Amino acid sequence: MEKAWYVVHTYSGYENKVKTNLEKRVESMGMEDKIFRVLVPTEEEVETKDGKKRTVTKKVFPGYVLVEMVMTDDSWYVVRNTPGVTGFVGSSGAGSKPTALLPGEAETILKQMGIDAPKVKIDFELRDMVRVQDGPFTGRTGEIIEIQTDKQKVRVLLDIFGRETPVELDYTQVMKLD
Repeated sequence: MEKAWYVVHTYSGYENKVKTNLEKRVESMGMEDKIFRVLVPTEEEVETKDGKKRTVTKKVFPGYVLVEMVMTDDSWYVVRNTPGVTGFVGSSGAGSKPTALLPGEAETILKQMGIDAPKVKIDFELRDMVRVQDGPFTGRTGEIIEIQTDKQKVRVLLDIFGRETPVELDYTQVMKLD
């Protein structure tokens, strides 16, 4: 069986309590190999109140919690019998196992929360010489003039038609020259 994200319905306002309860149950019942992550989908919003700006965390889907798990009889039992859980979204009645979120749906929610795919580790710095590994500039070499860690991109000066031209590339498209 493969791990996937499932949506669990909770009493409104009990999302964080369900998350805590479920995490404790996973640990006490030895289910770490079947239930991996429990998330309450939230996002940061900037509010202006009395002329002051402040950042508040809002629930994206009040009354719902996301659970990354392998669906087995045991894991299903642990989640649905956690205090505050009223059921799974996508199950067609008593006794039927729920359907998982599609990978694209889960990715969208995680991105919205700022939880992306694992960040790519970089081993280059400004002024390093790199070779382009992928894309239309494959094989060309150039100097890194900017690193954009938030976008996982670098700007490299490449010689194109005899002119040094800045080109924006993904981290994965370049390799540092020794």
